[in-house]
Amino acid sequence: MAHLSSRRRLALAVPVVLSLTASLGFLPSAASAAPLAATGAPTAQTADGPALAYVVNTGTDRHTITTVRRAIEAAGGTIVVTYGKIGVFVVHSSNPDFAKTLRTVRGVQSAGATRTAPLTAAGTTDEGAAQYLTKSEAARITSASASAGESEPLEADQWDLRAIGADKAAQINPGSRDVTVAVIDTGVDDTHPDLAPNFSASQSASCVGGKADTSYGAWRPASPDHYHGTHVAGEIAAARNGLGVAGVAPGVKVAGIRVADPVNELFYPESVVCAFVFAADHGVAVTNNSYYVDPWLYNCMDDPDQRAIVDAVNRAQLYAQHKGTLNVASAGNSNDDLDSHSLVDDSSPDDSTAVTRTVDPHECFDVPTQLPGVVTVSATGVKGAKSYYSSYGDGVVDVAAPGGDKYQIPDTPSTNGRILSTMPGGGYGFLQGTSMASPHVAGVAALLKSKHPWATPAQLQWLLKAQADNPGCPTDPYDGNGDGVVDATCVGGDHVNGFYGFGIVNALRAVK
Repeated sequence: MAHLSSRRRLALAVPVVLSLTASLGFLPSAASAAPLAATGAPTAQTADGPALAYVVNTGTDRHTITTVRRAIEAAGGTIVVTYGKIGVFVVHSSNPDFAKTLRTVRGVQSAGATRTAPLTAAGTTDEGAAQYLTKSEAARITSASASAGESEPLEADQWDLRAIGADKAAQINPGSRDVTVAVIDTGVDDTHPDLAPNFSASQSASCVGGKADTSYGAWRPASPDHYHGTHVAGEIAAARNGLGVAGVAPGVKVAGIRVADPVNELFYPESVVCAFVFAADHGVAVTNNSYYVDPWLYNCMDDPDQRAIVDAVNRAQLYAQHKGTLNVASAGNSNDDLDSHSLVDDSSPDDSTAVTRTVDPHECFDVPTQLPGVVTVSATGVKGAKSYYSSYGDGVVDVAAPGGDKYQIPDTPSTNGRILSTMPGGGYGFLQGTSMASPHVAGVAALLKSKHPWATPAQLQWLLKAQADNPGCPTDPYDGNGDGVVDATCVGGDHVNGFYGFGIVNALRAVK
Protein backbone atom coordinates (compact mmCIF):
# COMPACT_ATOMS: atom_id res chain seq x y z
CA MET A 1 0.00 0.00 0.00
CA ALA A 2 1.43 3.38 -0.98
CA HIS A 3 -0.59 6.01 0.79
CA LEU A 4 2.14 7.24 3.15
CA SER A 5 4.21 10.22 2.18
CA SER A 6 6.96 12.58 3.28
CA ARG A 7 6.50 15.00 0.42
CA ARG A 8 6.96 18.72 0.91
CA ARG A 9 4.13 21.17 1.52
CA LEU A 10 4.70 24.92 1.27
CA ALA A 11 3.06 28.18 2.33
CA LEU A 12 3.61 31.85 1.62
CA ALA A 13 4.19 35.03 3.54
CA VAL A 14 1.37 37.56 3.23
CA PRO A 15 2.87 39.69 0.43
CA VAL A 16 3.34 36.61 -1.74
CA VAL A 17 -0.16 35.34 -0.97
CA LEU A 18 -1.57 38.61 -2.22
CA SER A 19 0.38 38.29 -5.42
CA LEU A 20 -0.86 34.72 -5.78
CA THR A 21 -4.47 35.89 -5.58
CA ALA A 22 -3.86 38.32 -8.40
CA SER A 23 -2.26 35.68 -10.61
CA LEU A 24 -4.83 32.90 -10.48
CA GLY A 25 -6.80 33.73 -13.56
CA PHE A 26 -9.31 36.22 -12.16
CA LEU A 27 -8.02 38.69 -14.70
CA PRO A 28 -8.39 37.75 -18.39
CA SER A 29 -5.28 36.30 -19.94
CA ALA A 30 -4.17 36.79 -23.49
CA ALA A 31 -5.51 33.37 -24.40
CA SER A 32 -8.94 34.05 -22.91
CA ALA A 33 -9.34 37.11 -25.11
CA ALA A 34 -8.92 35.09 -28.32
CA PRO A 35 -11.96 35.09 -30.66
CA LEU A 36 -14.26 32.13 -31.11
CA ALA A 37 -14.30 30.18 -34.33
CA ALA A 38 -16.70 31.41 -37.00
CA THR A 39 -19.42 29.06 -35.76
CA GLY A 40 -19.15 30.47 -32.23
CA ALA A 41 -17.18 27.52 -30.86
CA PRO A 42 -14.08 25.51 -31.66
CA THR A 43 -14.39 22.86 -34.32
CA ALA A 44 -14.89 19.38 -32.84
CA GLN A 45 -11.77 17.23 -32.99
CA THR A 46 -11.24 13.50 -33.17
CA ALA A 47 -11.08 11.78 -29.78
CA ASP A 48 -7.93 9.73 -30.30
CA GLY A 49 -6.13 10.15 -26.99
CA PRO A 50 -6.54 8.66 -23.50
CA ALA A 51 -9.59 9.80 -21.55
CA LEU A 52 -8.41 12.38 -19.04
CA ALA A 53 -10.06 14.75 -16.61
CA TYR A 54 -9.80 18.52 -17.05
CA VAL A 55 -10.77 21.69 -15.25
CA VAL A 56 -11.93 24.67 -17.29
CA ASN A 57 -12.09 27.97 -15.41
CA THR A 58 -14.23 30.84 -16.66
CA GLY A 59 -16.19 33.90 -15.71
CA THR A 60 -19.34 33.28 -13.69
CA ASP A 61 -21.90 35.21 -15.72
CA ARG A 62 -24.64 33.21 -17.47
CA HIS A 63 -23.57 34.16 -21.00
CA THR A 64 -19.97 33.03 -20.45
CA ILE A 65 -21.05 29.76 -18.81
CA THR A 66 -23.35 29.00 -21.73
CA THR A 67 -20.76 29.89 -24.36
CA VAL A 68 -18.02 27.82 -22.74
CA ARG A 69 -20.34 24.87 -22.26
CA ARG A 70 -20.96 24.80 -26.01
CA ALA A 71 -17.25 25.12 -26.70
CA ILE A 72 -16.46 22.21 -24.39
CA GLU A 73 -18.92 19.96 -26.18
CA ALA A 74 -17.66 21.06 -29.60
CA ALA A 75 -14.10 20.23 -28.58
CA GLY A 76 -15.05 16.67 -27.65
CA GLY A 77 -15.53 17.20 -23.93
CA THR A 78 -18.12 15.60 -21.68
CA ILE A 79 -19.09 17.82 -18.74
CA VAL A 80 -19.08 15.94 -15.43
CA VAL A 81 -20.31 18.89 -13.37
CA THR A 82 -20.49 22.67 -13.64
CA TYR A 83 -19.77 24.82 -10.60
CA GLY A 84 -21.28 27.98 -12.01
CA LYS A 85 -20.87 30.05 -8.83
CA ILE A 86 -17.09 29.82 -9.12
CA GLY A 87 -16.81 29.35 -12.87
CA VAL A 88 -15.31 25.85 -12.86
CA PHE A 89 -16.21 23.01 -15.24
CA VAL A 90 -15.04 19.45 -14.59
CA VAL A 91 -14.71 17.72 -17.94
CA HIS A 92 -13.67 14.36 -19.38
CA SER A 93 -12.23 14.24 -22.87
CA SER A 94 -10.22 11.94 -25.13
CA ASN A 95 -9.18 14.82 -27.36
CA PRO A 96 -5.42 15.29 -26.79
CA ASP A 97 -5.76 18.95 -27.79
CA PHE A 98 -8.78 19.61 -25.59
CA ALA A 99 -7.12 21.97 -23.10
CA LYS A 100 -5.15 23.77 -25.79
CA THR A 101 -8.34 24.30 -27.77
CA LEU A 102 -10.35 25.55 -24.81
CA ARG A 103 -7.67 28.06 -23.88
CA THR A 104 -8.44 29.89 -27.14
CA VAL A 105 -12.10 30.35 -26.24
CA ARG A 106 -13.34 33.76 -25.18
CA GLY A 107 -14.25 33.70 -21.49
CA VAL A 108 -11.91 30.84 -20.58
CA GLN A 109 -9.35 32.08 -18.07
CA SER A 110 -7.46 28.81 -17.65
CA ALA A 111 -7.89 25.17 -18.65
CA GLY A 112 -5.77 22.11 -18.09
CA ALA A 113 -5.53 18.39 -17.44
CA THR A 114 -5.66 17.28 -13.81
CA ARG A 115 -3.43 14.26 -14.41
CA THR A 116 -0.77 13.01 -16.80
CA ALA A 117 -1.41 9.24 -16.79
CA PRO A 118 -3.32 6.55 -14.91
CA LEU A 119 -2.61 7.25 -11.27
CA THR A 120 -0.54 4.98 -9.05
CA ALA A 121 0.79 7.09 -6.16
CA ALA A 122 -0.88 8.71 -3.15
CA GLY A 123 -1.01 11.98 -1.31
CA THR A 124 -1.73 12.09 2.42
CA THR A 125 0.74 13.64 4.84
CA ASP A 126 1.25 11.07 7.56
CA GLU A 127 4.79 9.90 8.20
CA GLY A 128 5.51 6.17 8.49
CA ALA A 129 3.28 3.14 8.79
CA ALA A 130 0.32 2.96 11.15
CA GLN A 131 0.78 1.10 14.43
CA TYR A 132 -2.45 -0.58 15.50
CA LEU A 133 -3.18 -0.77 19.21
CA THR A 134 -3.03 -4.35 20.50
CA LYS A 135 -5.38 -5.81 23.12
CA SER A 136 -2.60 -6.02 25.70
CA GLU A 137 -1.57 -2.41 25.09
CA ALA A 138 -5.20 -1.29 25.33
CA ALA A 139 -5.61 -3.11 28.65
CA ARG A 140 -2.51 -1.46 30.08
CA ILE A 141 -3.63 1.99 28.93
CA THR A 142 -7.16 1.44 30.25
CA SER A 143 -5.81 0.56 33.68
CA ALA A 144 -3.63 3.67 33.74
CA SER A 145 -6.54 5.86 32.61
CA ALA A 146 -8.73 4.53 35.39
CA SER A 147 -6.03 5.18 37.98
CA ALA A 148 -5.63 8.76 36.71
CA GLY A 149 -9.37 9.40 36.69
CA GLU A 150 -9.54 9.93 32.95
CA SER A 151 -13.01 9.84 31.41
CA GLU A 152 -11.93 7.74 28.40
CA PRO A 153 -10.29 4.31 28.69
CA LEU A 154 -7.38 5.18 26.37
CA GLU A 155 -6.94 8.81 27.38
CA ALA A 156 -3.82 8.14 29.47
CA ASP A 157 -1.99 7.71 26.17
CA GLN A 158 -3.32 10.95 24.67
CA TRP A 159 -0.45 13.20 25.63
CA ASP A 160 -1.46 15.44 22.73
CA LEU A 161 -4.70 16.51 24.43
CA ARG A 162 -2.88 17.52 27.58
CA ALA A 163 -0.20 19.34 25.57
CA ILE A 164 -2.75 21.88 24.32
CA GLY A 165 -5.11 21.84 27.32
CA ALA A 166 -7.87 20.02 25.44
CA ASP A 167 -8.59 17.72 28.40
CA LYS A 168 -9.32 20.70 30.65
CA ALA A 169 -11.13 22.57 27.89
CA ALA A 170 -13.63 19.71 27.55
CA GLN A 171 -14.67 20.23 31.17
CA ILE A 172 -15.57 23.85 30.41
CA ASN A 173 -16.98 23.63 26.89
CA PRO A 174 -16.58 20.53 24.68
CA GLY A 175 -17.89 22.44 21.67
CA SER A 176 -21.25 23.19 20.11
CA ARG A 177 -23.46 20.79 18.15
CA ASP A 178 -24.04 23.70 15.80
CA VAL A 179 -20.40 23.53 14.62
CA THR A 180 -19.27 20.94 12.09
CA VAL A 181 -15.72 20.13 10.99
CA ALA A 182 -15.50 18.37 7.62
CA VAL A 183 -12.63 15.95 7.08
CA ILE A 184 -11.67 16.17 3.40
CA ASP A 185 -9.73 12.95 3.13
CA THR A 186 -9.79 9.23 2.38
CA GLY A 187 -13.21 8.77 3.96
CA VAL A 188 -14.54 8.47 7.51
CA ASP A 189 -15.88 5.30 9.13
CA ASP A 190 -18.91 6.77 10.86
CA THR A 191 -19.79 3.38 12.37
CA HIS A 192 -16.84 3.65 14.76
CA PRO A 193 -18.33 3.89 18.29
CA ASP A 194 -16.22 6.95 19.11
CA LEU A 195 -17.34 8.79 15.93
CA ALA A 196 -20.97 7.71 15.53
CA PRO A 197 -22.35 10.02 18.27
CA ASN A 198 -20.95 13.13 16.58
CA PHE A 199 -21.15 12.21 12.91
CA SER A 200 -23.16 14.40 10.56
CA ALA A 201 -24.34 12.33 7.59
CA SER A 202 -26.26 15.28 6.11
CA GLN A 203 -22.97 17.16 5.69
CA SER A 204 -21.03 14.20 4.29
CA ALA A 205 -20.49 12.88 0.77
CA SER A 206 -18.09 11.33 -1.68
CA CYS A 207 -16.57 13.85 -4.09
CA VAL A 208 -14.46 11.30 -5.95
CA GLY A 209 -14.45 12.28 -9.61
CA GLY A 210 -15.58 15.85 -8.99
CA LYS A 211 -19.33 15.43 -8.40
CA ALA A 212 -20.86 15.00 -4.96
CA ASP A 213 -22.47 11.64 -4.17
CA THR A 214 -24.64 11.93 -1.06
CA SER A 215 -25.98 8.37 -1.11
CA TYR A 216 -25.84 6.72 2.29
CA GLY A 217 -22.32 5.60 3.22
CA ALA A 218 -20.62 7.18 0.20
CA TRP A 219 -18.33 9.05 2.60
CA ARG A 220 -16.84 5.88 4.06
CA PRO A 221 -13.32 4.67 3.13
CA ALA A 222 -13.19 2.33 0.16
CA SER A 223 -11.04 -0.10 2.15
CA PRO A 224 -10.10 -0.61 5.83
CA ASP A 225 -6.54 0.17 4.72
CA HIS A 226 -7.67 3.70 3.86
CA TYR A 227 -7.54 4.66 7.52
CA HIS A 228 -6.18 8.19 7.26
CA GLY A 229 -9.48 10.10 7.31
CA THR A 230 -10.93 8.06 10.18
CA HIS A 231 -7.83 8.72 12.28
CA VAL A 232 -8.05 12.44 11.56
CA ALA A 233 -11.76 12.53 12.42
CA GLY A 234 -11.13 10.98 15.82
CA GLU A 235 -8.48 13.54 16.66
CA ILE A 236 -11.01 16.27 16.02
CA ALA A 237 -14.25 15.01 17.51
CA ALA A 238 -14.12 11.53 19.08
CA ALA A 239 -16.89 11.65 21.68
CA ARG A 240 -16.33 11.57 25.42
CA ASN A 241 -18.61 8.60 25.84
CA GLY A 242 -16.58 6.26 28.02
CA LEU A 243 -15.24 4.39 24.99
CA GLY A 244 -11.70 4.57 23.60
CA VAL A 245 -10.28 8.04 22.98
CA ALA A 246 -11.43 11.65 23.05
CA GLY A 247 -11.13 14.35 20.41
CA VAL A 248 -9.96 17.93 20.84
CA ALA A 249 -13.56 19.14 20.42
CA PRO A 250 -15.68 16.16 21.58
CA GLY A 251 -18.94 18.11 21.48
CA VAL A 252 -18.88 19.31 17.88
CA LYS A 253 -20.03 17.42 14.83
CA VAL A 254 -17.69 15.85 12.30
CA ALA A 255 -18.42 15.12 8.65
CA GLY A 256 -16.56 13.11 6.05
CA ILE A 257 -16.00 14.22 2.46
CA ARG A 258 -14.14 11.49 0.63
CA VAL A 259 -11.87 12.69 -2.16
CA ALA A 260 -9.35 9.84 -2.38
CA ASP A 261 -9.44 7.51 -5.35
CA PRO A 262 -10.81 4.14 -4.19
CA VAL A 263 -7.82 2.21 -5.56
CA ASN A 264 -4.72 4.34 -5.09
CA GLU A 265 -5.95 7.07 -2.70
CA LEU A 266 -4.83 9.92 -4.94
CA PHE A 267 -6.45 13.30 -4.35
CA TYR A 268 -7.51 14.61 -7.76
CA PRO A 269 -7.97 18.38 -8.13
CA GLU A 270 -11.57 18.05 -9.33
CA SER A 271 -12.44 16.00 -6.24
CA VAL A 272 -10.99 18.65 -3.95
CA VAL A 273 -12.88 21.40 -5.80
CA CYS A 274 -16.08 19.46 -5.21
CA ALA A 275 -15.25 19.01 -1.52
CA PHE A 276 -14.69 22.69 -0.79
CA VAL A 277 -17.88 23.69 -2.58
CA PHE A 278 -19.90 20.94 -0.89
CA ALA A 279 -18.60 21.92 2.55
CA ALA A 280 -19.42 25.57 1.96
CA ASP A 281 -22.92 24.86 0.70
CA HIS A 282 -23.71 22.57 3.63
CA GLY A 283 -22.85 24.89 6.48
CA VAL A 284 -19.47 23.44 7.47
CA ALA A 285 -17.55 25.73 9.84
CA VAL A 286 -14.06 24.25 9.41
CA THR A 287 -12.44 21.92 6.90
CA ASN A 288 -9.37 19.84 7.65
CA ASN A 289 -7.01 19.18 4.74
CA SER A 290 -4.24 16.72 5.64
CA TYR A 291 -3.12 16.12 2.05
CA TYR A 292 -1.73 17.73 -1.08
CA VAL A 293 -3.42 17.75 -4.47
CA ASP A 294 -1.92 15.34 -6.99
CA PRO A 295 -0.17 14.92 -9.37
CA TRP A 296 2.11 17.94 -8.92
CA LEU A 297 3.95 18.62 -5.67
CA TYR A 298 4.35 22.19 -6.89
CA ASN A 299 2.01 23.69 -9.46
CA CYS A 300 3.99 26.20 -11.51
CA MET A 301 2.08 29.15 -12.91
CA ASP A 302 4.02 29.15 -16.18
CA ASP A 303 2.62 25.71 -17.02
CA PRO A 304 -0.97 25.97 -18.33
CA ASP A 305 -2.16 22.67 -16.87
CA GLN A 306 -0.70 23.36 -13.43
CA ARG A 307 -1.98 26.93 -13.50
CA ALA A 308 -5.50 25.62 -14.15
CA ILE A 309 -5.26 23.30 -11.13
CA VAL A 310 -4.22 26.15 -8.83
CA ASP A 311 -6.94 28.36 -10.27
CA ALA A 312 -9.74 25.81 -9.84
CA VAL A 313 -8.88 24.71 -6.31
CA ASN A 314 -8.29 28.28 -5.19
CA ARG A 315 -11.67 29.39 -6.52
CA ALA A 316 -13.31 26.60 -4.54
CA GLN A 317 -11.51 27.23 -1.27
CA LEU A 318 -12.07 30.99 -1.53
CA TYR A 319 -15.75 30.29 -2.13
CA ALA A 320 -15.75 28.28 1.10
CA GLN A 321 -14.06 31.12 2.97
CA HIS A 322 -16.58 33.62 1.64
CA LYS A 323 -19.37 31.35 2.86
CA GLY A 324 -17.83 31.32 6.36
CA THR A 325 -15.65 28.20 6.30
CA LEU A 326 -12.13 28.18 7.75
CA ASN A 327 -9.75 25.87 5.87
CA VAL A 328 -6.87 24.26 7.81
CA ALA A 329 -4.05 22.30 6.15
CA SER A 330 -0.88 20.39 7.04
CA ALA A 331 2.55 21.85 6.25
CA GLY A 332 4.38 18.71 5.07
CA ASN A 333 6.83 16.12 6.30
CA SER A 334 10.12 16.76 4.48
CA ASN A 335 11.77 18.94 7.14
CA ASP A 336 12.07 21.62 4.49
CA ASP A 337 12.67 25.29 5.13
CA LEU A 338 9.65 26.65 3.31
CA ASP A 339 11.00 30.18 3.38
CA SER A 340 13.26 29.23 0.50
CA HIS A 341 13.45 30.48 -3.06
CA SER A 342 14.84 27.23 -4.44
CA LEU A 343 13.62 23.72 -3.70
CA VAL A 344 14.13 20.44 -5.52
CA ASP A 345 11.01 18.55 -6.58
CA ASP A 346 11.93 15.05 -7.69
CA SER A 347 8.49 13.45 -7.29
CA SER A 348 6.31 15.23 -9.86
CA PRO A 349 4.24 14.20 -11.60
CA ASP A 350 3.47 11.32 -9.27
CA ASP A 351 1.06 9.64 -11.69
CA SER A 352 3.65 8.91 -14.38
CA THR A 353 7.41 9.41 -14.69
CA ALA A 354 8.68 11.98 -12.22
CA VAL A 355 11.22 14.54 -13.44
CA THR A 356 13.66 16.27 -11.10
CA ARG A 357 13.20 20.02 -11.24
CA THR A 358 14.21 23.01 -9.16
CA VAL A 359 11.28 25.26 -8.33
CA ASP A 360 10.73 28.60 -6.66
CA PRO A 361 7.86 28.11 -4.18
CA HIS A 362 6.93 31.75 -4.68
CA GLU A 363 5.98 30.90 -8.26
CA CYS A 364 5.15 27.19 -7.98
CA PHE A 365 2.47 26.45 -5.42
CA ASP A 366 1.65 23.50 -3.20
CA VAL A 367 -2.13 23.12 -3.13
CA PRO A 368 -4.12 23.66 -0.95
CA THR A 369 -1.60 24.60 1.77
CA GLN A 370 -0.16 27.54 -0.12
CA LEU A 371 -3.45 29.13 -1.09
CA PRO A 372 -4.48 32.47 0.47
CA GLY A 373 -6.35 32.30 3.76
CA VAL A 374 -5.57 28.63 4.43
CA VAL A 375 -4.12 27.98 7.92
CA THR A 376 -0.77 26.18 7.51
CA VAL A 377 0.20 23.89 10.41
CA SER A 378 3.56 22.46 11.47
CA ALA A 379 3.94 19.52 13.87
CA THR A 380 5.38 19.14 17.36
CA GLY A 381 6.16 16.24 19.69
CA VAL A 382 5.50 15.65 23.38
CA LYS A 383 8.40 17.89 24.42
CA GLY A 384 6.94 20.81 22.48
CA ALA A 385 9.82 20.74 20.00
CA LYS A 386 9.35 20.70 16.24
CA SER A 387 8.81 17.17 15.00
CA TYR A 388 11.84 15.81 13.16
CA TYR A 389 9.94 15.48 9.88
CA SER A 390 7.90 18.68 9.97
CA SER A 391 8.50 21.35 7.38
CA TYR A 392 8.93 24.88 8.68
CA GLY A 393 9.69 28.42 7.56
CA ASP A 394 9.70 31.94 8.96
CA GLY A 395 6.64 33.83 7.75
CA VAL A 396 5.25 30.62 6.25
CA VAL A 397 3.84 28.42 9.04
CA ASP A 398 0.84 29.99 10.77
CA VAL A 399 0.59 27.81 13.90
CA ALA A 400 1.82 24.48 15.26
CA ALA A 401 0.14 21.55 17.00
CA PRO A 402 0.93 18.03 18.23
CA GLY A 403 1.60 15.73 15.29
CA GLY A 404 3.74 13.14 17.04
CA ASP A 405 7.44 12.33 16.98
CA LYS A 406 8.94 8.89 17.52
CA TYR A 407 12.10 10.51 18.93
CA GLN A 408 10.24 12.53 21.57
CA ILE A 409 9.13 9.85 24.05
CA PRO A 410 6.19 10.58 26.37
CA ASP A 411 5.66 9.32 29.92
CA THR A 412 2.56 7.35 28.92
CA PRO A 413 1.67 3.67 29.30
CA SER A 414 2.71 2.91 25.71
CA THR A 415 5.67 5.36 25.67
CA ASN A 416 4.65 5.97 22.05
CA GLY A 417 5.37 9.47 20.79
CA ARG A 418 2.87 9.23 17.95
CA ILE A 419 -0.82 10.23 18.04
CA LEU A 420 -3.44 7.68 19.14
CA SER A 421 -6.82 7.89 17.43
CA THR A 422 -9.65 5.98 15.77
CA MET A 423 -9.22 3.47 12.94
CA PRO A 424 -11.79 1.86 10.61
CA GLY A 425 -13.63 -1.12 11.99
CA GLY A 426 -13.78 0.14 15.56
CA GLY A 427 -10.06 -0.06 16.24
CA TYR A 428 -7.39 2.39 17.35
CA GLY A 429 -3.88 3.12 16.17
CA PHE A 430 -0.88 5.44 16.27
CA LEU A 431 0.17 7.75 13.43
CA GLN A 432 2.51 10.72 13.20
CA GLY A 433 2.77 13.54 10.68
CA THR A 434 1.64 17.04 9.95
CA SER A 435 -1.54 15.19 8.95
CA MET A 436 -2.05 14.65 12.67
CA ALA A 437 -1.15 18.25 13.61
CA SER A 438 -3.70 19.86 11.31
CA PRO A 439 -6.77 18.23 12.93
CA HIS A 440 -5.66 19.47 16.35
CA VAL A 441 -5.83 22.99 14.95
CA ALA A 442 -9.16 22.26 13.26
CA GLY A 443 -10.48 21.06 16.63
CA VAL A 444 -9.33 24.20 18.43
CA ALA A 445 -10.85 26.31 15.65
CA ALA A 446 -14.13 24.47 16.22
CA LEU A 447 -13.98 25.33 19.91
CA LEU A 448 -13.39 28.97 19.00
CA LYS A 449 -16.33 28.89 16.59
CA SER A 450 -18.46 27.38 19.35
CA LYS A 451 -17.61 30.27 21.68
CA HIS A 452 -17.74 32.94 18.94
CA PRO A 453 -20.44 31.71 16.52
CA TRP A 454 -20.39 34.88 14.42
CA ALA A 455 -16.60 34.89 13.92
CA THR A 456 -15.41 34.96 10.32
CA PRO A 457 -12.67 32.63 9.03
CA ALA A 458 -10.18 35.51 9.24
CA GLN A 459 -11.18 36.24 12.84
CA LEU A 460 -10.87 32.58 13.80
CA GLN A 461 -7.39 32.47 12.31
CA TRP A 462 -6.45 35.59 14.25
CA LEU A 463 -7.72 34.03 17.49
CA LEU A 464 -5.76 30.84 16.82
CA LYS A 465 -2.59 32.90 16.50
CA ALA A 466 -3.30 35.28 19.38
CA GLN A 467 -3.96 32.46 21.86
CA ALA A 468 -1.06 30.24 20.81
CA ASP A 469 1.93 29.45 23.03
CA ASN A 470 5.26 30.02 21.30
CA PRO A 471 8.26 28.22 22.83
CA GLY A 472 10.60 30.35 20.73
CA CYS A 473 13.52 29.11 18.68
CA PRO A 474 15.66 26.50 20.45
CA THR A 475 18.86 27.80 22.01
CA ASP A 476 20.83 24.75 20.89
CA PRO A 477 21.25 23.62 17.28
CA TYR A 478 18.23 21.57 16.19
CA ASP A 479 18.97 17.85 15.87
CA GLY A 480 15.55 16.23 15.54
CA ASN A 481 16.65 12.60 15.24
CA GLY A 482 19.63 12.78 17.59
CA ASP A 483 22.27 11.73 15.07
CA GLY A 484 24.56 14.65 15.84
CA VAL A 485 23.77 16.51 12.63
CA VAL A 486 21.99 19.86 12.63
CA ASP A 487 18.71 19.21 10.79
CA ALA A 488 17.14 22.66 10.65
CA THR A 489 17.66 26.28 11.60
CA CYS A 490 14.92 28.26 13.30
CA VAL A 491 14.61 31.90 12.26
CA GLY A 492 12.52 34.48 14.07
CA GLY A 493 11.75 35.66 17.58
CA ASP A 494 9.78 34.55 20.60
CA HIS A 495 6.45 35.73 19.18
CA VAL A 496 6.71 34.48 15.59
CA ASN A 497 9.31 32.11 14.14
CA GLY A 498 9.86 29.53 11.48
CA PHE A 499 9.33 26.40 13.59
CA TYR A 500 6.02 27.28 15.22
CA GLY A 501 4.61 30.29 13.39
CA PHE A 502 2.67 32.19 16.06
CA GLY A 503 2.93 29.20 18.38
CA ILE A 504 1.32 25.94 19.48
CA VAL A 505 -2.47 26.26 19.60
CA ASN A 506 -4.20 26.31 22.99
CA ALA A 507 -7.60 24.65 23.43
CA LEU A 508 -8.08 25.83 27.01
CA ARG A 509 -7.72 29.48 26.04
CA ALA A 510 -10.15 28.92 23.20
CA VAL A 511 -12.98 28.04 25.58
CA LYS A 512 -12.11 30.61 28.22
